[in-house]
Amino acid sequence: MTKPSESPSYQIAFEDLDFLGRPEVRSYRLALEYAKPQLVQQAMNVESTLVVFGSARIPSPEASEASLANAEAAAAAAPDDRHAAAELTRAERLAALVPFYQEARKFAGMADRYQTPGEPYDFVVTTGGGPGIMEAANRGAAEAGLKTMAFNIEIAHEQEPNPYVTPELCFNFHYFAIRKMHFLLRARALACFPGGYGTMDELFESLTLIQTGKMAAIPIVLFGREWWARFMQIDALVDAGTIGIDDPDLVKIVDTAEEGWAEIERFYAARPDPS
Repeated sequence: MTKPSESPSYQIAFEDLDFLGRPEVRSYRLALEYAKPQLVQQAMNVESTLVVFGSARIPSPEASEASLANAEAAAAAAPDDRHAAAELTRAERLAALVPFYQEARKFAGMADRYQTPGEPYDFVVTTGGGPGIMEAANRGAAEAGLKTMAFNIEIAHEQEPNPYVTPELCFNFHYFAIRKMHFLLRARALACFPGGYGTMDELFESLTLIQTGKMAAIPIVLFGREWWARFMQIDALVDAGTIGIDDPDLVKIVDTAEEGWAEIERFYAARPDPS
């Protein structure tokens, strides 16, 4: 006979994982995903963030070199293999994007001017915590001796956090909505590098929140003039009348880390911090 104290109903609610996983308790899980990173960041003295978005697929120079060598060897060994040829083409195209990895790494390292030990940390470099551009930004900040943060996400193709994130500032989320909220809660600037659906989603949600006045304007810097000219025709939306004539001014497009920081600093020079 089961003792009353051994019944699942007797277990303390916040220790009962089966209970916490029920659909009816979703609102409480959402609240917890909001509260935990907030409290940790407060304890770690994180005042503001520099958010960096970009593709997880853009490789580091080291990874690109190895991938390209392997693909070339496979294609040479089987010249009639279509799969080997496709992999070589893919490796070559990704190798052409490696300069963006390097620029993200450099850009993040330049945040060192805003982080002073013992004071609230401003412009803490924050990414989704994965590989590619995310790794590059966390890496650049870590190499500069800075604290660097990541908001990872549980997805079908689960990704491990890259090794450059400050462990105490590495968070994992189940809900995309709460993760997106945290990206922008403390953001003082947003840098967006080439990417795919996820990068575009994060960028355009940020633009929508600013355009509609749901969040205060922050500088948004897009890296890669040639890239964005191909994939984001903002002027076409103005011409069609579907966005306002001033809406393109919400973003600045640059090529280098120095240009990116110049745009951020120009933005705040024109809008002095009221504090």
